[in-house]
Order: sequence, then structure tokens, then C-alpha cells
Amino acid sequence: QVQLVESGGGLVQPGGSLRLSCAASGSIFSINTMGWYRQAPGKQRELVAAITSGGSTNSADSVKGRFTISRDNAKNTVYLQMNSLKPEDTAVYYCKADIIVAAYDYGMVYWGKGTLVTVSS
Repeated sequence: QVQLVESGGGLVQPGGSLRLSCAASGSIFSINTMGWYRQAPGKQRELVAAITSGGSTNSADSVKGRFTISRDNAKNTVYLQMNSLKPEDTAVYYCKADIIVAAYDYGMVYWGKGTLVTVSS
């Protein structure tokens, strides 16, 4: 059974920083792309940033220059460093990973349960 567990959310003032972590656990052979998505109240879930197993990244225009995604393959963990936070960054942040559980198997998409980030003074 594969699980993704996010941590690091909370309340922060505008201009502040937070670091989110997402650890994958369970029967894992390898992990392809890992990413962060967010969903604000009344809005659709959107991609924030993603990173491949080789370290290539992409991110939403709204967070470029402020958020940085990284991963530790040895720990099956992906991080999201969020700086210069704005009220419009308030959302539930979800981790997503494409995980292969056995050799010669196809990858399956797994989601975490989310962690709330609130940016407010």
C-alpha cells in the first residue's frame, strides 16, 4: 500500500515563507514525476510545480521566482519551498506522484490528502 503524506502547512503572514514536504511510503520500486497542486476555495485544482526523477522542473507562472520544488530520491520525498507568500497563495496543497510498485509494472498516480496553507495578516 502506497501512501503520500504531506506536512509543513500552516498560517503565515504575507511575505513570509513555508516549506512543504511530501513523503512517499510503502511498496515502491521507483517514482517518476512528483508534483504539487493546490486548490483554493471555489476554484479548480491547479498545478503549482512538478519535478521529474532526473530533476527537471516546471512551475506555474504565478509562482515562478517565489516557489522552488526539489526532491530527495533516496527518501522518496518532494519539497516545495515557498517564499514571498501572498494571500492568493492560500489553498490546500496536494502532493501527487507517479509511482511504480514493481519492476516491469506501469506507474500509477497517487495523491496525498493535502495540507492547508493560509496566508493572512
